[in-house]
Amino acid sequence: MFSFEGFVRNPVRQRDGVATGTGAWLPGTVFLQLQRSHQYPELAAPPHYNTGWVLTHIGRAYFELAEYTQAERLFSEVRRIESYRVEGMEIYSTTLWHLQKDVALSALSKDLTDMDKNCPEAWCVAGNCFSLQREHDIAIKFFQRAIQVDPGFAYAYTLLGHEFVLTEELDRALACFRNAIRVNNRHYNAWYGLGMIYYKQEKFNLAEIHFKKALSVNPQSSVLLCHIGVVQHALKKSDTALETLNRAIGIDPKNPLCKFHRASILFANDKYKAALQELEELKQIVPKESLVYFLIGKVYKKLGQTHLALMNFSWAMDLDPKGANNQIKEAIDKRYLPEDEAADSQDSSIMTDADDTQLHTAESDDVL
Repeated sequence: MFSFEGFVRNPVRQRDGVATGTGAWLPGTVFLQLQRSHQYPELAAPPHYNTGWVLTHIGRAYFELAEYTQAERLFSEVRRIESYRVEGMEIYSTTLWHLQKDVALSALSKDLTDMDKNCPEAWCVAGNCFSLQREHDIAIKFFQRAIQVDPGFAYAYTLLGHEFVLTEELDRALACFRNAIRVNNRHYNAWYGLGMIYYKQEKFNLAEIHFKKALSVNPQSSVLLCHIGVVQHALKKSDTALETLNRAIGIDPKNPLCKFHRASILFANDKYKAALQELEELKQIVPKESLVYFLIGKVYKKLGQTHLALMNFSWAMDLDPKGANNQIKEAIDKRYLPEDEAADSQDSSIMTDADDTQLHTAESDDVL
């Protein structure tokens, strides 16, 4: 399950990605690419493949690609064949965090803390467990404990930084991400975290610089490209933003967030028919996401087809009866509508009352 909430509130905790830097997942990435090429079938032979080390690194590679279901399958196999393995379990826990599998995450946390209280991975898993339950104060304590156990464990600083973002303690979050970079300057999640905070502070130039630094470490991340595109649009570089989003969609053609933002920018540039086509494709990927119907309604309103606009606004309300998306819709209006349309956007947000955002899909890693 992927959620706009995860993307809007703390995208790459999205955790979207790194363990302890590119070196941690590169072996799995290489192995995965060779295996997918079908040129080396011997790589799938049990003596080579069915080992905890190999499966852990391939799981990390899938995790980097935001293929969380595949990553979970591999990590669970690691747990089956090498239940004593601790390495990589912090990534497994973040995979479960993305998939909202609280029972499995709780069990993993208990197993690891019972087995070894002196390894940072165990406390990162415990922190993720409580973060998923929105017990942020407890999660923060566990991430801090992971740092106490091993001050050189970069991922603990990054997870702690994301947790501070959730509690709106941005100065402390900045310090955490900088510490992660101090430990490992190729830890792209930390560069992403800095960019995310600068974006929240509307320091868009700084946000773009830090997102691009993250992308230089992980150039195949559609999520990072998506964030760069959003920032470029905020900097009034709409054509460049569309090119960036096109690159992201080229890497991951069914990434719902990339397609949503591309549709939003097309809408902002008065390309209503192109935006509508994009949204209709997106509706096939995430048929129960209220924000898609909300934006379709705004497109039809611009096209003068009031009855279709009202129908889509109504569907958006039906899909979000508790009003979970209002803040995100306001952000859409702020980022993608001209200032002289403020009154119209207020009317629409009243019609489609909301508060957080959830995008349900089989895919996965913050920002509007």
